[in-house]
Amino acid sequence: MDWVGDFYSRTGQWWGEAESGVGARDRRRVEAVHARLGSEPKRVLELGCGYGNTAAAFAEAGHTVTAVELTDRAEYAAAHAERLGAERLRIVRGDFYETAFEDRFDVVAYWNGFGVGTDADQRRLLSRIAAEWLAPGGTAMVDVFNPLVWAAWDGDVDVLHADPERGYRHELSQRLRFDPVSCTAVDTWTDTADPEREISQRLRCYSPADLRLLLEGTGLALSAVVVGGETLDLGADHAGNAALLRERHEYLAVLTA
Repeated sequence: MDWVGDFYSRTGQWWGEAESGVGARDRRRVEAVHARLGSEPKRVLELGCGYGNTAAAFAEAGHTVTAVELTDRAEYAAAHAERLGAERLRIVRGDFYETAFEDRFDVVAYWNGFGVGTDADQRRLLSRIAAEWLAPGGTAMVDVFNPLVWAAWDGDVDVLHADPERGYRHELSQRLRFDPVSCTAVDTWTDTADPEREISQRLRCYSPADLRLLLEGTGLALSAVVVGGETLDLGADHAGNAALLRERHEYLAVLTA
């Protein structure tokens, strides 16, 4: 996972100005937790918080949040903590594979990042969530990359034009590949002003069935799958499910100990 720091720090420089504020996606995540667990104040741990905007949305909703970020994006997150106060939002700069906490949490959240690293890395992280971080009766909410949609994007190339008025100051090229043997998406970006320097992220994708296998022995179980805001009946026949087959590149896994 040597690429992680450089990739997310550099892309954070590209997008931070435009995307570090609290927005609709952040509030939808808060609503998803409230819909399942209630809106009373909770102790929340967010892994890989990026710019800290979702963590800030939870803090604004009355929760006490600890958020961990490895990369330079933590500088944006620190600004949210300064605005809201450290007693409401605490930012920890570091590697959540190594970080330890004295507290336990009612909610452990990992938005739009699970799948970085190997299966062994994911199991180690899931085991830590169960054994070290979740309070009794707690819930983990994890975004999981959907392999079917990422596979359909194999070979796609896109150019994102600069839009300085919205804070996007770089013209960027994106190329997507999918490895069907390892079930890994390879997402490669280039600043068109510096075309010789490519950076890529590698994202392990899991179907719900694969995720259940991954969870074995970690102390966590898959209690629900939410796709596009809809909770699926895990015992039903989902042949032809358009959301998972074609539409949603990730789904929300609800995990309990």
